[in-house]
Amino acid sequence: MITCSKTYRDIPLSHRQPNHTGRCSRLHGHSWSITLTFESKELDDNGFVIDFGDLHFIEDWIDEHLDHATAVWENDPKLVKLNELENEGLIKLLAVPNASCEGIARYLHKTFDPIVRKRTDERVWIRSVYLQEDSKNSATYQSSD
Repeated sequence: MITCSKTYRDIPLSHRQPNHTGRCSRLHGHSWSITLTFESKELDDNGFVIDFGDLHFIEDWIDEHLDHATAVWENDPKLVKLNELENEGLIKLLAVPNASCEGIARYLHKTFDPIVRKRTDERVWIRSVYLQEDSKNSATYQSSD
């Protein structure tokens, strides 16, 4: 197996932890960085695991879904109110199974891996997603393949 990684930095995204007993229960933002590690058994004709120049679809997805967005748990007790804010154009909402750093890392893996596999005819997959909240906190989700 051989891997390579691509990092997307300075993604403004807010989130909240509705069950947290401290400040994290409030909407708050971070400057996020996403590092995707791609894996393959073989290199392509150019000697790449994946051509970084062909990854515009990932950057487009990040811009559309994460940039200046708010990630919340899909079962957040304030989801109706948050949806109202989105409908009023005040926030861009992304409801995910778990809006913690760990949960978002897993969500991004589950989102990007099938797309990468399809675009490479199953030759490449995402081995891991390393997600940083600012420069202080991080989580890694790694596939078991």
